Amino acid sequence: MPVNVLLPNAFQKHTNGTREIKLEAKNLPELIAGLEANFPELKQHLRDGDGKVRRFINFYVNDEDIRFLGEDKYAFKDGDEVLVIPSIAGGCC
Repeated sequence: MPVNVLLPNAFQKHTNGTREIKLEAKNLPELIAGLEANFPELKQHLRDGDGKVRRFINFYVNDEDIRFLGEDKYAFKDGDEVLVIPSIAGGCC
């Protein structure tokens, strides 16, 4: 089923400026594989050396954190909107 994926500005240099893409994905692993197939340069930013999703990458489905929806077990529904958000740390002392 197609889901609409919104990509942050930080990733757009790896997606030729693409901000939004529709992907056929049943769950989070399929969605990530689809992103990597369409934008191979994203892989190093999405996964660590062991192939696991980086800790600082967050996925929101219809404004809900996917971790609270079942993460990899969550089954996307037709028309779901998925927002990919890399956490950014910083601040001042």
